Amino acid sequence: MKRQNEMMESFMTAHRDFMNNLERSTRLLELDIAENEEMGMICTDEWCLVTEHTLDDLANMIYSISEPRWATEDDSQKIKTLRHKVHDLYAKYKIMIGKK
Repeated sequence: MKRQNEMMESFMTAHRDFMNNLERSTRLLELDIAENEEMGMICTDEWCLVTEHTLDDLANMIYSISEPRWATEDDSQKIKTLRHKVHDLYAKYKIMIGKK
């Protein structure tokens, strides 16, 4: 029983670390898009390509998360929030490249 509890704690810690890293990555991408938009920069081919690939990778990671049975309501809300945020970032990105 002790070993199972240690395993569950290890899983929870790893899951929360992963979620925190996804949140941080999303914030960094959000700042990058906002900065580009604020400066009125034209989306260069290289920047556009890297940003789109990053958004795709981030969306794939976030949407492929299956909520563990031990997840708290906060954990579930964090996943939902990240899904909405990456969706909004993609929409913002699409608007920005439309101005290209």
